[in-house]
Amino acid sequence: MESFQKKLDRYLDARQPILLIDTFEDDKAEEVIERLAKRRRRKIRRWSFRDATVTKKGLKDWLAQFVDDEQDLMNSVLVLKDMQASMEDPEVISHLKYLAQQINRGLFEEDGLDEFNILLIAPFARIPRELECYTSILSLDYLGEEEIRSEIRNFVGELEIRKPQPELMDKLIMTLRGLTGTEIFNILELAVTDGNTLDYTDLPLIREQKQQMIKKSGLLEMIHVKERMEDIGGLEVLKDWLQKKAGIFANVKKANDFGVITPKGVLIVGMPGCGKSLAAKAASKAFDIPLLRLDMGRLMGKYVGESEGNMRRAIQLTEASSPCILWIDEMEKAFAGIGSNGNGSEVTMRLFGNFLTWMQEKESMVFVIATANDITKLPPELLRKGRFDEIFYVSLPNKAEREKIFEIHIGKKHRDDLKSIDMKRLIEKTEGYCGADIESVVHDGLEIAFLAGKESVSTEDILEAIKTTHSISETMKDSLERMAKNYEERKFKSASK
Repeated sequence: MESFQKKLDRYLDARQPILLIDTFEDDKAEEVIERLAKRRRRKIRRWSFRDATVTKKGLKDWLAQFVDDEQDLMNSVLVLKDMQASMEDPEVISHLKYLAQQINRGLFEEDGLDEFNILLIAPFARIPRELECYTSILSLDYLGEEEIRSEIRNFVGELEIRKPQPELMDKLIMTLRGLTGTEIFNILELAVTDGNTLDYTDLPLIREQKQQMIKKSGLLEMIHVKERMEDIGGLEVLKDWLQKKAGIFANVKKANDFGVITPKGVLIVGMPGCGKSLAAKAASKAFDIPLLRLDMGRLMGKYVGESEGNMRRAIQLTEASSPCILWIDEMEKAFAGIGSNGNGSEVTMRLFGNFLTWMQEKESMVFVIATANDITKLPPELLRKGRFDEIFYVSLPNKAEREKIFEIHIGKKHRDDLKSIDMKRLIEKTEGYCGADIESVVHDGLEIAFLAGKESVSTEDILEAIKTTHSISETMKDSLERMAKNYEERKFKSASK
């Protein structure tokens, strides 16, 4: 909250015409506004839909009185709430634009508005294009550890229930990170209904409520995983690296006290169908934390500022779900066109900027796993040191890895048949196959054996499937050669031994 107050103070001093405060917590935003207005000896003029039902005066009529007598606004702050629907009204937009222009005039001309700002309080409000150049967006800060601790203490104090012991308090603070004060109060109120106390049995309920927030948003997808590191054939270097990071996450407080930095994330690039997505899912099991998938397409909105608001909300939900893994699949599609050629759309570039800033500054327990097929389509800023802890290159599986992949997929359904399978012949016939190709030929081989009335699958069944399969090295030969050359030149760390 302190950081938000400093930013708002600075924007007011700079005479920014319109400030959009992106928050659900109107009361906390208004507390800060009142403090800053009192310090400046400014009047606060408020409008909300609730007030309008009493005064019978809609927003456009309420604003019109000040447009007619704008000097009445000198040395004041205009605070507007519940105005999302009104922001599509041409008259409201016209009035706000006129007042914003008068504020700008006040910097240079005596008859312009001075010591006056317009503050809009609304979560993810759409900014009309006519007002875009006059509007700056601010967000309330996430509650820090001490602020969350204070919220819990106030809650138990009001209900006169036992204060959590230090170890439980730390667990509660970790679980409640990323939530607003209102959300914390509502979740804690639900948690104490079963025994009028806060204990360890309430932690799963709190996590479940946070997951519901994700589902309701429609911006992130909660992935339920069953894949383990043992389900990945090969990629031993990457798996070992992820296991080590999981160990740090499991003991992050001790690691931080020792001087170890909380892991940020990893970028996994390379050939399609070679286990990048599988590694992201298996990492969730290894870390023993939830896996969230971010689809950049879901963030895109048709109104000015809507996409950026969705990005801020997605980041807030991710922070609220920490500790967690945030998986961004095929990242090159999300930020396509951004780079030295400058072809990226303005909205996409702003989203990219927001994402980079968050990646650089985040201190939460969010481990980002980004995957990409074609590295040449990624902005160079994303590959700079400090964005990710490491960048791994996944190539087509070698002989040992292909054998392991065959063992995994055959073993899932016909483990007893493995001893009769001639792995050497299968490995020789699958040069240039990716993991997805091998999985496909195993499934086809099982189908061939089943239709032939067999009780087991044989080497010949799988070889028959291989004959009718075109590997990725055939169907994407030119693209794969270009990508392989690019990865080798950049000297990314190999995911395989």
